Amino acid sequence: MTSSQAPVYLDPHTGKTYPLSDIRWRSDDNHPMMISPLPGIGRDDIDMRQRSIWRYQAALPAPIGHAVTLGEGCTPLVQREWGTARPYFKLEWFNPTCSFKDRGAAVMVSWLQQQGVPKILEDSSGNGGAAIAALGAAAGMKVKILAPAYTPIAKVAQIRAFGAEVQLVEGPREESEYEAIRQSEAIFYASHNWHPFFLQGTKSLAYEIWEDLNFEAPDNVIIPTGAGSNVLGCYIGFNELLAAGQIKKLPRLFAAQPLNCSPIDACFTAGVDTLTDREVKPTIAEGTAIKRPVRLMENLKAIRDTNGQTVALTEDQIRDAVRKMAAMGLYVEPTCASAAAAIDVLMARGAIKSTDTTVAIMTGTGLKSTQFMTELFGQP
Repeated sequence: MTSSQAPVYLDPHTGKTYPLSDIRWRSDDNHPMMISPLPGIGRDDIDMRQRSIWRYQAALPAPIGHAVTLGEGCTPLVQREWGTARPYFKLEWFNPTCSFKDRGAAVMVSWLQQQGVPKILEDSSGNGGAAIAALGAAAGMKVKILAPAYTPIAKVAQIRAFGAEVQLVEGPREESEYEAIRQSEAIFYASHNWHPFFLQGTKSLAYEIWEDLNFEAPDNVIIPTGAGSNVLGCYIGFNELLAAGQIKKLPRLFAAQPLNCSPIDACFTAGVDTLTDREVKPTIAEGTAIKRPVRLMENLKAIRDTNGQTVALTEDQIRDAVRKMAAMGLYVEPTCASAAAAIDVLMARGAIKSTDTTVAIMTGTGLKSTQFMTELFGQP
C-alpha cells in the first residue's frame, strides 16, 4: 500500500475490508482481522519526549488523541553468555503489569476509549487479563475478565486488584474464549487475540529492538508463542521498518512453544496451514498453552516469510532454562523460559549461529508463577 491509501481493517482469509471507524472485533465472516499494511516510520519520526511505546505513535494507523498509558515499553535489552553465544534478552516484565501484554493493551484500550466503548470483556490465562484490567482502570472503563479456573492465584489477584470483575471458567483454556464470544453480545469483546489494534501495540516491540540496537535489525528474534501476538507484532513492525527503508532485511522469527501444547510447531513441521493432530498435555508454560490459536494462518505466514522456524520444548528443557536464567540474575516465568531454551535447540540445528545478533523475548516475570518457582527453588 502507499501512504496515500487510508488504513482499513482487513480480513486476511477473505480479503474483505472495513473502515477503522467501525466498532468491531472480527469480520462479518467471524475471522480475526489485521490492519492493512502501513508505510512505517523512520528515526526522525520518533517522539523522543516520550519514554514509552507512545514514542512510536506516528506508526499507528490513526491518530489517538488521548493515549491511555502507564508508561509501558522502553524495557531493558541485556546481553548474556549462553553457551558459545551472546544473545540479547528483552526483559518485558519491566512493563507496568510485568508482561509484554501492556503494549497491546495500551493501544487497544486507547483506541476503544476514543471510539466511546464503555465496558470491555477479555478472556485470559493471566497476563493479558492483568494488562487489560490495568489499562481499563486507567481509562476509567469497566472490565470483565474470563479466566480458566486453573489460572495461578497470583495472576487472578492482580486482575482483581485493578477492579475488574473476574469469572473463572472450568475446562481447558479455549473454554474461556468460547464463553467470551458468547458474552460478546452484551459486552464488547476486547480480545488480545482477536482485536487488530492489540497488534498495533505489540509491533512497538520491533521498533524498540531496532532502536535498542542502534537502529539495526537483529538477525534472529526468538519468541515464546501461544496465540502469537508477539510473533505478529514483530512481523508487522519489522515489515514497516523495511518498507520505510530503515532496515535492509527482516530478522528471522522463531516461535518457541512447550511440546505439551504446540499447535503452531505441529503445523509448521507438517508443512500445513490448518490444525494438525498433536497430543495436548498440561505444561508449566501455561501462558502459552493455546490449543487452537485463532491467528494460526497469520503466524505460520510470518514465520515462513522471514525464513524462521518453530521449536517445541520439553518440560525439562523449559525447567532447566528457568534455572539457568535465574543463575544469571534473570527471574523469568516458565512460559518465556521456552525462548531461552530454544537458543540451545536452534544452535544445535545450525539454524542460528553464535556470531548472529539474536534477541530472545522474555515476556513475563517469575513473580507471576509463584507456586512453580517456590516448588523449584523453595527448598535447599
